[in-house]
Amino acid sequence: MNAPHRRGACPGLSAPMPTGDGLLVRLVPTGPIPLDAFVGVCEASLQHGNGIIEISARGSLQVRGFTPCSAPLFPSAVADLGIVAEEGIPVIAGYDLTGARVDTVAAGLRRALAEAKLVLSPKVSVVVDGDGALHLDSLSADIRLRAAEPSLKTRFYVGLGGNSESARWLGSIAPNDVVSTVLGLLKVIAVRGPAARAADILRTEGVGAFDSVLAAFIGPTPAPPRRMPARMIGLHPGRDSTTTVGIGLAFGHSRAETLVELIRTAADVGARAVRSTPGRAILLIGVAETGAVGLRRAAEQLGFVVCADDPRRRIAACPGAPACAAGLIPARALALALAPTLERVMGPGRNDIAVHISGCHKGCAHPMPAALTLVGTAGGCGIIHHGSAGAAPEYHVDPAHLGAEISRIAAKTHEAADG
Repeated sequence: MNAPHRRGACPGLSAPMPTGDGLLVRLVPTGPIPLDAFVGVCEASLQHGNGIIEISARGSLQVRGFTPCSAPLFPSAVADLGIVAEEGIPVIAGYDLTGARVDTVAAGLRRALAEAKLVLSPKVSVVVDGDGALHLDSLSADIRLRAAEPSLKTRFYVGLGGNSESARWLGSIAPNDVVSTVLGLLKVIAVRGPAARAADILRTEGVGAFDSVLAAFIGPTPAPPRRMPARMIGLHPGRDSTTTVGIGLAFGHSRAETLVELIRTAADVGARAVRSTPGRAILLIGVAETGAVGLRRAAEQLGFVVCADDPRRRIAACPGAPACAAGLIPARALALALAPTLERVMGPGRNDIAVHISGCHKGCAHPMPAALTLVGTAGGCGIIHHGSAGAAPEYHVDPAHLGAEISRIAAKTHEAADG
């Protein structure tokens, strides 16, 4: 086990990060986890940590509350369970019900990147996506691959920087060229220093910085067509007469005991595996069609998010105080208490974050602007309209009076809409 991870980098299985409630470990599984093994992770989190498990916005498992003595025991427990977790450059694979073999492509990339030992920013990532409905278009990455629609057979679109909409699409490649292309693009980033990112290079040098890779591997192809937003939460019929059930974790976290209860209920209706996904959700794979609705009902009773339109999905909240040492307000507890009132200040929209509650100005849970941001400061809870947590608050409110202030904002919002 390495020394505790420095802030500003990314925690990993062997590089825990200090927080207010102990050390945090991030587990990035390389594929679906069998149900028994997932229960084992939950039990290990109770034995060695504080039993709080989170799913990050990018689909990683985060386990909290380790001590310097207990943290080294968790990776051993994960290994004993047979779970393969990646460290190093994240290669995030989409889950495609149509059968595109994105996991195979992602696995090959992980092996190649481990051997290459490139020195890159810890924030650099690669997305390998399919062409189905459960896509990763909203996820930002330095390099993104997307399986082309059938008219282009088995080629992959290649994009740089940003999400699917903001990325610079370069063209397409054959599957046999995936490893060479991605390595070539990452080497261009690596030679510009350990803090370099693809989007920064495109902004300062233009796409010409990647000409050598473009000429060698990438064929000119129009940008991929836009897709409807992915809705991970819900019931997704598969090709084998089973259903994949998407369940969200409210504000991205759960007690391990509650997750175990959900997983055991899923096992009773035939589920084979669980997969964490971007958007702070899990997919329960292989559920019998006759048991899917009952499983979703049981998950709802346990407090999980079972509807894609649940207003809690439009509220981003970090743990805040006391779980985070930097937190100045109990952000997640406030989100839970204020959720019914906050729903009234949300404008139209189904997938965007409308409200961000941040323990401090860093805004880890949602770095982008939101319609309403509540941020912890030394002077109380800062109120920011249409800005990020790093912006200067327009005014401050005592956290004890936040409910009344949100009600006032909601009333004003409705007055403006009616006027």
